[in-house]
Amino acid sequence: MTQIRNATDADKPAVWQIIKAVIASGDTYTFAPDTPEAEMISFWFSPEKHVYVAEDGGIILGTYWLKANQPGLGDHVGNGGYMVSPDATGRGIGKLMAEHSIEEARRIGYHSIQFNFVVKSNTAAVNLWKSVGFTVIGEIPDAIRHSRNGLTNAYIMYRKL
Repeated sequence: MTQIRNATDADKPAVWQIIKAVIASGDTYTFAPDTPEAEMISFWFSPEKHVYVAEDGGIILGTYWLKANQPGLGDHVGNGGYMVSPDATGRGIGKLMAEHSIEEARRIGYHSIQFNFVVKSNTAAVNLWKSVGFTVIGEIPDAIRHSRNGLTNAYIMYRKL
C-alpha cells in the first residue's frame, strides 16, 4: 500500500532518479534535461519547502513539495511541484499526492493553492488538477520551449481550500 510521508535526506537519491526521468522529456517542467543532480536536489529540497514522497514497499514512486507562493502578505497562498516516477504512471500516485497535498496545505495553514505553471499540453496533469477542484485562472502564451510542440502555453491553476 502506498504511503505518503515527509521526505528525508536518505530519499534524495531516489527523488533524483524521478526528477531526472521526468525532466528528460522536456515537456512538463522548464528545467533543461541535462540539469545537474546537485542543482535539482538543491531546488527540490530548498529550506522553504515541505517535501514529501509516495512510497510503496520501500520504493519511492513520487514526490511533491509545498511552499508559500509569495512571501509576506501573500504567504497564505500555497504553491507546489509534483513528480511521479515513469515506472509508476497510471497507478493513481499523482491523485494520491494531489489529495494528500490539499490536506497538508490546510494543515500548514494555507488558504488556497496556486500553480503558476502547468504546461497546457500536459493533459494528464491538467485533468488531474481539475478532478481535485482546481480551475484555470490564466494562461501564459509561449511559456515553455516544449521538446516536441515548440512554444507552448502554460496555465495558472487555483483552488481555494
